[in-house]
Amino acid sequence: MPEAIEWLDNKVRILDQNKLPHEQCFIDFFDYRDVAMAIKDMQVRGAPAIGVVAAYGIALGAQEIKAANKEDFLAYLSQVTQTFAATRPTAVNLFLAIERMKKATTGNNISEMKKALVNEARQIHQEEVEATRHLSYLGAELIRDGFTILTHCNAGPLATAGYGTALGIIKAAKEQGKKISVIATETRPLLQGARLTTWELKQEGIPVTLITDSMAGYFMYRGKISCVIVGADRIAANGDVANKIGTYTLAVLAKENGIPFYVAAPTSTIDSSLASGDKIPIEERDPREVTHLMEIPIAPEGVKAANPAFDITPHQYISAIITEKGIIREPYEQQITKVASPRWQAPGAWRGNIN
Repeated sequence: MPEAIEWLDNKVRILDQNKLPHEQCFIDFFDYRDVAMAIKDMQVRGAPAIGVVAAYGIALGAQEIKAANKEDFLAYLSQVTQTFAATRPTAVNLFLAIERMKKATTGNNISEMKKALVNEARQIHQEEVEATRHLSYLGAELIRDGFTILTHCNAGPLATAGYGTALGIIKAAKEQGKKISVIATETRPLLQGARLTTWELKQEGIPVTLITDSMAGYFMYRGKISCVIVGADRIAANGDVANKIGTYTLAVLAKENGIPFYVAAPTSTIDSSLASGDKIPIEERDPREVTHLMEIPIAPEGVKAANPAFDITPHQYISAIITEKGIIREPYEQQITKVASPRWQAPGAWRGNIN
């Protein structure tokens, strides 16, 4: 599978997720504003991937700055970071990447600071690659031979700039020789499951069946689902999880049917500053995404539509949170404190269950 995100000779290259699965279109960005718009327009999406692309975008913006002194350089850089902060509100990786990039501007030599920003962005990218690989192999220990796994939205390499989270675990289980299959929800309104998850799984040779979002309860009740694995865009200190709209519904259904419900996310997705999921900002997107399907109207003209992009799954519906530092179970608040502090500790410090 091609690299979905790259820094190449003072430009940012991404694989346009809006064109998949029918076209593999790479876009080269030379202006940080265009990178920010690509995040906002979901040409790149997924919490870890957003953080990585924002970091590269800030580094790109820094290269354009012409300043006589550090004070002026930082003033211009602040405008760049504010542009990225305004793109999407829910995924915490975006804001942590911005924080890291700001902290990378040490010293007084502007040329050296520009280089440092590029290096920091590359480091953020590498850490996500390593973290998603670690958590995938830890999570694969929960998958048994013959499992059928339900997943929602898209949490593979496209969304993570690395190995994948939910799909990374599925890939790792396959590499371990386990015979598994996947049921993927289409994930309305933008069909990330239908367009992206099925495409990635086909690339990996993993059997996948696509269903509409409303079919999940039917398959659970019929005993067709062994477990549910999803990604996350932000995890609060108590274990509440923000993820693609519809995740909460699946978690409630899974609990009702006695099916394990797992969340897979690197620790960069944990926001320990928020006590609970009630504090997580939920992005409201254009209602046109609901009233139209691939720009084709599917509802009466002028009808009112709501379009929250995410929902909150309370921690009591989650069987475990799988991170690169271990598999977290209740009591979540106590365990999350262990893995989330210090915030930017290198991945891979623990292996197995945290207790």
